[in-house]
Amino acid sequence: MADSVDKYVSVVPEARQKKLQKENFNVFFHYGLNTFTGKEWGDGKVDPRVFNPSEQNTDQWVRTAKEAGAYGVILTCKHHDGFCLWPTSTTNYNISATPYKNGKGDVVREVSESCSKFGIKFGIYLSPWDRNHPAYSTQEYNDIYCTQLTELLENYGEVFCVWLDGACGAYMDGKEKQEYDWERYFALIRKLAPGACISNCGPDVRWVGNEGGFARESEWNVVPKFAYDIQTIEDNSQKADDGKFAKKGADVVFSDLGSRKFLSAYDNFIWYPAEVDVSVRPGWFYHKSQDGMVRSLESLLRIYYTSVGGNSLLLLNFPPDRRGLIHDNDVALAKALGRHIAESEKQLITIKSVYAPKAEKGCSPENMTEYSYDKTTGDPLSYYTPEEEKEDYRIEFRLGQKRKLNRIRIVENTAFSQRIEKFALYAEINGKSKKVYEGNTVGYNRICVLRKAVVTDSLTLIIKECRKKPYIEFVGIYEDNGVVIKKPLFSALKRWLHEKSYKLYIEKENKKYCKNNPTRVG
Repeated sequence: MADSVDKYVSVVPEARQKKLQKENFNVFFHYGLNTFTGKEWGDGKVDPRVFNPSEQNTDQWVRTAKEAGAYGVILTCKHHDGFCLWPTSTTNYNISATPYKNGKGDVVREVSESCSKFGIKFGIYLSPWDRNHPAYSTQEYNDIYCTQLTELLENYGEVFCVWLDGACGAYMDGKEKQEYDWERYFALIRKLAPGACISNCGPDVRWVGNEGGFARESEWNVVPKFAYDIQTIEDNSQKADDGKFAKKGADVVFSDLGSRKFLSAYDNFIWYPAEVDVSVRPGWFYHKSQDGMVRSLESLLRIYYTSVGGNSLLLLNFPPDRRGLIHDNDVALAKALGRHIAESEKQLITIKSVYAPKAEKGCSPENMTEYSYDKTTGDPLSYYTPEEEKEDYRIEFRLGQKRKLNRIRIVENTAFSQRIEKFALYAEINGKSKKVYEGNTVGYNRICVLRKAVVTDSLTLIIKECRKKPYIEFVGIYEDNGVVIKKPLFSALKRWLHEKSYKLYIEKENKKYCKNNPTRVG
């Protein structure tokens, strides 16, 4: 077992992964022909002239993302219908064929320039599936796709993320399945954008396993290499416009991907963090009928604290409307989220003293009280680790006076991998030590939201199980901000209900579309 643990802790993040995980929250923009047809999936036959936003303002989009507290944005440069939001040389099915700016528009450039203006990172989504291009389902299509990647990565500035969707429904168009040359795509991205993470169908970030905002209670970064089997991810991604996203037996949807018991059946491991991708509306693209169905702040905070606060990345979709603007309701939600994040960070309580097992030289316990890292590399400027390996570790934080608190943030130094397997938090209340929280994984970010705020002047972290000894970058204790995250009783049932409701919505939209377009199949 000792040899196995040595192998687990030898797996650490690449520099690009470390940097992305430090920022942990990005915004998705789903935008294209579907915005104007009311579809979630286009069939590649829609006349591009329907794309004609009246007030498009990408500064407003990116400003909204920044106000929400996001690090970067990802634009659907091409969705499954094959329509490209930039004037590509690979197909006439692009922005040049639209009335927008008399065929001289370039939405990709506009978003990229807005990102530079507001200091937000720019990322691209480029669907491998293409329902319009005649070369799709042939080897020639891989050349076409690589040309599209090259255009996007060479002409629009620095790209922090390339998001590759695994959806594939070639059978819907009577075509043979396209054999994607994934390794060629990855090599091209590494060459043209070496600092960019490749997400979803890629080696840097994996899909959490659903599109409803449900994060695992215990999320591991060190997982078996089988989880990076691109073909498996593709096979278990959405293949039809029917809302059936979670597939039985898919590796990415297993509830446990990284415990010692689970890993014991495998020999090869990789660092592969999860991303929770979810929309603020029932659909990914804008639908006027959903203007009154934007998530509540309470719903969004549950997602935020269980994803960003649960060792996962968050990719939150804000779809621009037919005007080319983010709707007022969505903007209001983004601002509310951003205010909450900013105000909550200001509630950090000063820790007067720390008592912990004797530290390694230069790794003082006091290092845990300040969160500081290199913005370029993501490397911490300081951290704590004990001198000796023990069965468990007790670390006490004294505040100097009684304070009302409801959140504790713990960050591991992932340069030494992910190590903490089980921990508990105890508060001194009326002269007695009371357990107020218990968890398993920590990783690069764990926000422990207490079920009920407590008043105390002393908090103790006990690490009960650990892969060798811990390396802790930060422990922050925060004043009560009123947030309560109710633990779901039946998360599997909630996932099923989400997928069922989305399927019913899609069926309704398809029927409406077919009624209005009798010559088309929905």
